[in-house]
Amino acid sequence: MARRTVAPVREILPDPVYNSVLVEKFIRRMMVDGKKSISTKIIYNAMTIMGEKSGESPLDVFLKALENVKPVVEVKSRRVGGATYQVPVEIKDNRREALSMRWIITAARARNGKSMSEKLSSEFLDAFASTGAAFKKKEDTHRMAEANKAFSSHNR
Repeated sequence: MARRTVAPVREILPDPVYNSVLVEKFIRRMMVDGKKSISTKIIYNAMTIMGEKSGESPLDVFLKALENVKPVVEVKSRRVGGATYQVPVEIKDNRREALSMRWIITAARARNGKSMSEKLSSEFLDAFASTGAAFKKKEDTHRMAEANKAFSSHNR
């Protein structure tokens, strides 16, 4: 990987239905093998199902669910004199967003059930209610960081 230049940050245009950059990012992150139209259909169907089940605006449920799953700290491995320590590190905003999306998608794919849109909507509703696999992943990450707090001021 080149060390000289930082890759330019691409501007992402908001999606056409909800006019949200976050929804567009989610569509792109869900995409498999470059099939964006399929990813788009799945997410819009999931949003419709979420709206019906929760009785709230699908976009609000989506945003709140992402917010609930976003981790604040994570652990990174640091080698210090032959020993490897798990050092808690605060996470930058763009990584928090990326992790929360990735965890929700992974949890939805792992669910057993019917269509991907139904699994995704269920995972979003669980995350919205602060339950479910993606939320548990965040809690586990925080717990691990808390357990290793002793190493946070350790030699870096």
